[in-house]
Amino acid sequence: MTPRQWAVVVTAAVAAMLEVIDVSICNVALPHIQSNLGATLAEVGWVVTGYAMASVVMIPLSEWLSERFGQRTYFVFSLLGFTAASVLCGLAPSLPWLVAARLTQGLLGGGLMPKGQAIMFQVVPKALQGMAQGVFGIGVLVGPVLGPTLGGFLTDGPGWRWIFFINVPFGLLTVLMALAFMPPDPDPAWADAAGQPLRASRAVDWTGILLLVAGLASLQVVLEQGRQYDWFASAWIRQLSLLCAIAVPTFVWWEWRSPHPAVDLRVLRHRSLAAGSIFSMVLGMGLYGTVFVVPIFAQSVLHYTATQTGLMMLPGALASAVTMGVLGKNAHRFDPRLLILVGAAAMVATMLNLATINPDSSDQSLYWPLILRGVTTVMMFLPLSLATLGPLPREEVGAGSGFYNLTRQLGGSFGIAMLTVVLDHQQAVHRSQLVEHLASTNPLLQQRLAGMTSWLDGHANQALELLSLQVDRQAALLAYADVFRLVALVFALAIPLVLLLGKPSPQGAP
Repeated sequence: MTPRQWAVVVTAAVAAMLEVIDVSICNVALPHIQSNLGATLAEVGWVVTGYAMASVVMIPLSEWLSERFGQRTYFVFSLLGFTAASVLCGLAPSLPWLVAARLTQGLLGGGLMPKGQAIMFQVVPKALQGMAQGVFGIGVLVGPVLGPTLGGFLTDGPGWRWIFFINVPFGLLTVLMALAFMPPDPDPAWADAAGQPLRASRAVDWTGILLLVAGLASLQVVLEQGRQYDWFASAWIRQLSLLCAIAVPTFVWWEWRSPHPAVDLRVLRHRSLAAGSIFSMVLGMGLYGTVFVVPIFAQSVLHYTATQTGLMMLPGALASAVTMGVLGKNAHRFDPRLLILVGAAAMVATMLNLATINPDSSDQSLYWPLILRGVTTVMMFLPLSLATLGPLPREEVGAGSGFYNLTRQLGGSFGIAMLTVVLDHQQAVHRSQLVEHLASTNPLLQQRLAGMTSWLDGHANQALELLSLQVDRQAALLAYADVFRLVALVFALAIPLVLLLGKPSPQGAP
C-alpha cells in the first residue's frame, strides 16, 4: 500500500475504535456515575442504552447521508460531532444531561465504522484489502475489550468523567488525518440516468427513515430495558414491542419497493452478504455480550476492583491486536471459510472453559480463556468481513458495509439483553434450588451455622446473613456458567452458515 492508503486505513481504524470503545467503556463506571449523579440503577442504564440505540439507528442511514453530503464530509462531520458530544458527556451536571449527550454521541458516531470501512475498501486495491482489514479490525475488536480496561483506570484514577474527555485529543487528531488523507468528495457527487447530480436529484425517503427509527429504536429499548420493567407485564414494553412488530416489516416492504430507498436492501441478493450478516449478528453477540458479562462476573463474583478487571481484560485485547496484524498480512493464503470454522469451534471451547471458572481458580485460569477468545474472535472477524464485503461491486460496498455493521451491532445489543435476562433468571432458579437443600433440620447446616456463629462471637443473625451471601454468590457462579454455555451453543449452531460463504477470488479478494 502507498503511504496515503496506509493513512486512510489508520484513520478509519482509529475512528472505529473511538466508536466501539464508547460502547463498553461505561460498563465499569456505571456504579460511580449512579452514585455521583444520584440516579437509580434503571435510570443509569440509559447511559449505555441511549448510546446503543442511537448508534444502531444511524448505521443504516450512514450510506444515504454520505451520498447526500459526500463521504468525507459526512465522516469528518460525524467525528467532530462525536468529539463535541464527548465533551458534553464529561461536563454533565445531571443524569438527563448525560443521557441526552450520549444520545447525541451515538447519533453522530454511529456511522463512523461503516463509513470508514466503506472508504477504506474503495481506496485500497482488492489484493491488499486483507491487510487493510487487519489494521481496521484491530480498532473494531480491541476497542470493546480495551474499553473496560481504560474505563477501570480512568474511573479509579481521575474519575468517570475522563472516560469521555479521553475522546477529545484522539477525535481531533483523526479529523485532521481525514482532512489530510481521505480523498475529497467529487463535485458533483454522482449523476443519475438523466445526468443530474445525485445529491440534488435524489428524493428524501422520509417514510423509510421514520419507519427505521421507530422500528430499531423501539427494539433497542425493549431489549435493553425490558427486564427492568418485567417485560410484557409493563404496558410501555408491550406498546413498544407492538410498534417494532409493525414498523420493521413495513420498513422492509417499503424499502424494497421504493425507487430511492434510505437503506438499499437489494444488496442482500448477494449470498455472501446475506449469510455473512447473519453470522455477523452471532459474532456481535459473542464479542459485545461476553465483554459486557465478563467484567460484571469478575467484580460481582470474584470481587475484582475496576482496575483489576481492566487489567484482566488487557491480555485478551493485546492478543486480538497481534493476531489481527499477523492474519491481516496472510489472510489471502487461507480459505476464509476454514478460518471462520476453526475460530467458531475454538470459541465454543473457550466459552465452555469459562464456565468452569470459580472463586478458587487462579488468575491464569481466567487470563488464558480471555486470550483465546481474543484470538478466535479475530479468526472469525477478519475472514468474515472479507468474505462478506469483498465480492460486492464497488458501488454497493457502502450499502453492504452499513447493513453488515448493523447486524453486528444488533447482535451485540440482543446478546447483552439476552445474556442479562438469562443471567437474572438462572440466578433466581439456582438460588431457589440451593435454599431448598438448606432445611433447618439439616445437621450439616446446623453445624455450619454453629461454627459461623462462634466465629462471629455469638451473633446468630450475622451468621445467617453471611450464609445468605454465600448462597447468593454460589447461585451467581452457577448462573454465569449457564450464560457461557449458552454462548457456546449459539456459536455451535451458527457453524453451518460457513457453507454459504464464498471463496476468495484469484486476485486475492474474497
